[in-house]
Amino acid sequence: MPDVIYSYSRSDALADGVLIDVSDIAREAGFTLPVAVSDNLYHSYIMPSLELAKEGQSPSGRLWDTLNVLRYAIKASPATDRLSLSVLFTMSPNTDPIPVELLAVCGPGDSGEPVVTVMFPGDE
Repeated sequence: MPDVIYSYSRSDALADGVLIDVSDIAREAGFTLPVAVSDNLYHSYIMPSLELAKEGQSPSGRLWDTLNVLRYAIKASPATDRLSLSVLFTMSPNTDPIPVELLAVCGPGDSGEPVVTVMFPGDE
């Protein structure tokens, strides 16, 4: 087997901010596995604009909605390690929510334990 020249672990990605650990809220939403979201998803859709924050939108509320859509999608799908889902996000005041396509992957963490990562399909 060839020598490993470089590796980038999940814990490295969490420490660097490439992944955002959302396991605490995920546990409240019924998840038993550690859950992280990509920084791209977090900053593009989970974090509301200042205008939306003034109207009561919060990162925790938007994350809660995303996790609940994921939980229901998991229950409705056959057993798989990859799942596509669509989540509605309001992006500016007085506009209809838009569907955003996401990908959830359940794979091995740094020690082989199952972990979930939610991201855009292109973030993989």
